[in-house]
Amino acid sequence: MISGSLGMAYGVIGTLFLLFIGVPASSASASIHTATVATSFVSGISHMSHGNIDKELFLKLLVPGAAGGIIGSILLTNFNGDFLKPIIYAYLFITGIRILTTALRKTRIHKKPLGNKIYLIGLTAGILDAVGGGGWGPIVTTSLISNGVEARKTVGTVDSSKFIVALAQVIAFSIFLSITHWQVILGLIIGGVTAAPLAAYVSKIIHPEKLMLLVGSIISAISLVSIVAGLIS
Repeated sequence: MISGSLGMAYGVIGTLFLLFIGVPASSASASIHTATVATSFVSGISHMSHGNIDKELFLKLLVPGAAGGIIGSILLTNFNGDFLKPIIYAYLFITGIRILTTALRKTRIHKKPLGNKIYLIGLTAGILDAVGGGGWGPIVTTSLISNGVEARKTVGTVDSSKFIVALAQVIAFSIFLSITHWQVILGLIIGGVTAAPLAAYVSKIIHPEKLMLLVGSIISAISLVSIVAGLIS
């Protein structure tokens, strides 16, 4: 529900939960992304039916996102990418606060042309998503909204493009890492597919300012909790 309506946090929340119940980090990431292939496909169809997708941005994100997903999957099987997480969460926290304060002030973020930056965003998000078990949604969503892309279109585009990124990651994981924990994957698929259509409808009917408040709040909260947890550990 959170991922489908806000365009983020499926991987982050899912990975944190799987790690908590004892699933190894690499298996947790592989399980999340295997389930995401199914959930993001259903979510993408649902967002398309509600007109929530920016087709130009969708197409521009596919190739760099998939390439980044493959690179990140290979990296995850060879070294621990935890050292990147504090940097990512700090960036997301600052960006989340910016989105949140803009929504509270009811000021409009003027749309700025992304240009070739969209390819770098897709590549970076794809890599970090695979390495960290999540990150595609927060990174791409915050980047697009902070550049003035409509919240509803951002959520739909990010959720839909995730299908190709997750598929590329699963193919890489299948080659370099045996995918196990199928009962976990099945549970994730059942829950995600059930929630996806309703979540797409929610993102359509929520007022853009309220959606920005939700997006900014959840990014800031997850990032802050993750930073604190990292400092404590």
